[in-house]
Amino acid sequence: MLYGGLLFFALICLAWSLPAGVFRHLLPQKRGARIGQYVIMLVFRLYLAVVRASGLVKLDLRALDALRGEPLIITTNHPALIDVVLIGSRLPRIVCVLKAALLDNPLLGGGASMAGYIRNDSTGNLIRRSAEATRGGSQLLIFPEGTRTVTEPINPFKGGFGLVALKAGVPVQTVFIETNSPFLGKHWPLLKKPEFPLVYRVTLGKRFEVKGDVKTFVADLEDYYRSELLARKHK
Repeated sequence: MLYGGLLFFALICLAWSLPAGVFRHLLPQKRGARIGQYVIMLVFRLYLAVVRASGLVKLDLRALDALRGEPLIITTNHPALIDVVLIGSRLPRIVCVLKAALLDNPLLGGGASMAGYIRNDSTGNLIRRSAEATRGGSQLLIFPEGTRTVTEPINPFKGGFGLVALKAGVPVQTVFIETNSPFLGKHWPLLKKPEFPLVYRVTLGKRFEVKGDVKTFVADLEDYYRSELLARKHK
């Protein structure tokens, strides 16, 4: 049932990505991005409803609803591949920073491009597009680790997102994803069966204003995540 759910997810992503690749050239950019972001939220929500109904997955994502409508940069830890789906299923105006290869992927590229998702292959373009997205009313989702967590409780943060946050001029809202399983983590074999039920819980942390030295901000944010995750682990 779990892997059937993943196949279902791949199929609905493909079913939207193909027409989205056409619509994004036909619609005005801002309107197309809003529609694209909303449809992605619905796709993510539908997938999570299916796996939740199976009884194999338990979710508590309610805390994210408080963030709707605010121009923000949302940062979170990154334990598994499903993290984007968890966050994106509750927020209708999310823009993500993706690897260029994913935006060129036929399974995801059409829908992600229509939604205004940003390629990470050019720092200058990344900073400019990120600032434009938040000024246009979207919320920017960033994983400061740059990849899924390898070294517990969190990988060293990449410095580039600090420049993005400074240029965007909006607050940084910290989010924490907690799970009881390493399923779909960095070194988890895709076909390895996890223990059930899988539990995912999302909570909100502090909100930061980005001012002054960017390196200091990035270091302080990493220390905050590290101390919070260690404290939650030992509760």
